[in-house]
Amino acid sequence: MKLRAIIVEDEETSRDILRNYLAKYCPNVTLLGEASNVDEALIIIRNNELDLVFLDVEMPYGNAFDLLDKVGDRQFETVFVTAYNHYAIDALNAHASYYLLKPISIDTLIEAVDYVTEIKEKENSLQNTVLQPTLTQVSGKITIPLQNGFEVLEIETILYCQADDNYTNIFVNDKKKLVSKTLKYFEEILSENGFARVHKSYLVNVNAIVEYKKGKGGSVVLTNGKEIMVSPSRKKELLAYFS
Repeated sequence: MKLRAIIVEDEETSRDILRNYLAKYCPNVTLLGEASNVDEALIIIRNNELDLVFLDVEMPYGNAFDLLDKVGDRQFETVFVTAYNHYAIDALNAHASYYLLKPISIDTLIEAVDYVTEIKEKENSLQNTVLQPTLTQVSGKITIPLQNGFEVLEIETILYCQADDNYTNIFVNDKKKLVSKTLKYFEEILSENGFARVHKSYLVNVNAIVEYKKGKGGSVVLTNGKEIMVSPSRKKELLAYFS
């Protein structure tokens, strides 16, 4: 699959290196333009349909996060390119698909492009299809602790679980149950029962997903209308359920 991409980088030497690496090692990437600052990048982004933006963090008159705020909802994936590793958490919070440190490793660059390519291929294949998970409904039960004992839940009735520090909110239809266990605990129990960790704070029942949206990092809509953001690092794993 061809990826339509741009480079946003204020240093000409860095742009040259990345452009040459892409041409030599990532032939499926087609560069539609380059920008050296936020304003130039905004013009290119608003005038093109993009799949991928290689984005330096620090630029004159603004940074990568300013740019993404101005763009708002977006269909493209973002690969951050920076010499500073302390931006990693901010990049994840900005729904970056990948994080490259300068000097750029060719192998890591190829991994980033391959990762985005696979995501885009799966998103495109699902664009006009009814979501149908490639798994069967699971019929089973789990127990959750109560102050005076425990409650038995049918696994298939659980829509999603949400982290709340060292607790977890379990949503069964429109009812919420607070349990004194971590989300990681339920991930280990439910992962073999058709549940996917789509975000650091959410574990969802794949069979309850009725819609997938490509904006920003992506999101899923459940049978009760709840929309949950999908972390870029979890997107590939989630989409695999539908391919």
